[in-house]
This record gives sequence, structure tokens and C-alpha cells, in this order.
Amino acid sequence: MINDIKTIGVLTSGGDAPGMNAAVRAVTRAAIVNNIRVKAIFRGYKGLMDGEIQEFTTQDVSGIIHRGGTILRSARSEEFKTIEGRRRAYETMQREQIDALVVIGGDGTFTGARALAHEFDVPTIGIPATIDNDLWGTDATIGFDTALNTVMECVDKLRDTGTSHERLFLVEVMGRDAGFLTLNAAIAAGAEAAIIPERQAVAEQIDAAINQGQRKHKNSSIVLVQEHAIEGGAMAIAKQIEETHPEFSPRVSILGHLQRGGSPSGFDRILASRMGCAAVTALIEDQRNVMVGLQNGEIVYVPLIKAIKQKKDVKEDKWQALQVLSI
Repeated sequence: MINDIKTIGVLTSGGDAPGMNAAVRAVTRAAIVNNIRVKAIFRGYKGLMDGEIQEFTTQDVSGIIHRGGTILRSARSEEFKTIEGRRRAYETMQREQIDALVVIGGDGTFTGARALAHEFDVPTIGIPATIDNDLWGTDATIGFDTALNTVMECVDKLRDTGTSHERLFLVEVMGRDAGFLTLNAAIAAGAEAAIIPERQAVAEQIDAAINQGQRKHKNSSIVLVQEHAIEGGAMAIAKQIEETHPEFSPRVSILGHLQRGGSPSGFDRILASRMGCAAVTALIEDQRNVMVGLQNGEIVYVPLIKAIKQKKDVKEDKWQALQVLSI
């Protein structure tokens, strides 16, 4: 090893995502193989400030690769957003003799990690874990594939009812301000349309979806709606449809937090395992303040600032594919 890192701290932060446990397992075992101690930090940055820390052995991460959620738990912390809070976290690291951090989460997690790294010169590696898949620099984030399959299975079941009763179903999908999960799920489930913020005005997307169904002589359709596409989400869209297209009887299904749960898919387990090992390799190679990413099937390292600040665009070919396949 070409640096002085003897102990790594690992935490999960923000919204949970299936595969986080697999990443914790990989970080722990990859570190131990390289004679580096691992200290698990519970409840994210709050736990780092409060000293909720336990040294992990390989046995501590046995039997967790298949489990959803995060055994380290997660908590949001307003205090950590302040310099005083981050100083408390750094003082905890000093007491616990933690030389570097591996943080598992999304852009909020990485924003906090970057601030801590900048202010206190802490080597930090980010592992992207969010069902939103909205981080620049990686083709996939841990949890996205599992959430995609969850949405797809729910839509498959809703289609049976929609067809039986000749109704329009609006399915609200998570994703914050990004439509990656909504668009991909719409393609996978054979939905008639996806309403996402990256494309034209919502009203135009609604009219296009309705007109498409009318051209197909359909009185039943499934439209996926990204939760923040407009104020009010799917409920507001349903009201608008009732006013402009009274011949339809829209029903709303808000999938909510069930999208974040469940046992991770094989893809997410493998991705989390690869990224966890790569995070430890990055620290051994004296890299710092980077996110582990996946591009064209290969592991890459992306500066945290780019992962946070640069906007990830929805693929145009996927949007066009949905338009073609919904005819």
C-alpha cells in the first residue's frame, strides 16, 4: 500500500436503495483482505457526528448480500450541513482513528462528503446508490435495476384491472426531479406513455398520450408519471384529464416507497460488489474525492464535483423508442 490508510469508515446516507448492503459487504471484505480495518458508521452523517461506530469483521457482513435496505441505517442531518456539524464529524474520525471514508448514497450524500473532504482534507470515495439513477458519470446506480423491476411488476398487475374495466391508470413513480426510472419502466412495462420533466410541457404529453390511445381505439391505457413532473403529480394530472377528456375515468396508483424496498436484483448485487471493491482499490491507489462509476460495463472513477454538478440527460433513443412502441 502506497499511503498511510489503516482504517476506513463506511456509511450509508440519504434514501435507502436495494444493494446498499451488498456494497457495505464488499467494502468491508475488500478492506480486510488488504489489511485495512473497517469501522461501520450507523445512521449516516448523524452517526458520524454522534460516534455511532462499530468495527466490522467479515462475519459482521455475512448473510446480508440479499437483504434490502441498509443494515447501517440512514438518517438525514441538518447539522451536518453546517461547518460546526462537519467539525464534529471530523473530530469523531480522529478519535476513532478513521483515515478515510467510503460513503454510499446519492448526490446529497456526495455533497456532504465533498464538503468534509475539502474542509478537513479527508480522503473520500463515493459509491452511487439511488433508485433515481440521476448521478452523472455512471450508467447505473445501485438500486435502480431492482426498483425498475418493482415498478414493472406493479404495472403488469395494474394492466389486468385496467383492461377489465376499460380505465386509464396513472402510475406515479419516484425519481425526484429526474425521469430515468419512469421512462425505463414505461418501456419495460409496455406503457402507453411516460410523463417526465425532461420532455415537453406536461399538458402536451397528456394530450399526446390520450390521442395515441384514441387512435388505437383504446379505452384503457397505462401512463407512468414521474412524481415531480408537475405540482401535485399524478393526482393533479388525473384531475386535468377529467376536465379535458371526460370520456376517460382515470385512476391513480402511487407506488411510493415500495419502490425502494425488496431484495436486490442480481445486477444490483454484482454492481454493488464491484463498486465496493473498487472503492477500496481507489483508496489504496491514493485516489480521493472521486465517485466509483460504471461506463460501458467498466469501472471508472469520476470526480465528486462532476458527479454532483453535471446534469445527466435522459437518452434520446429511449424516449424515441417509447414513442415508436406505443403506437
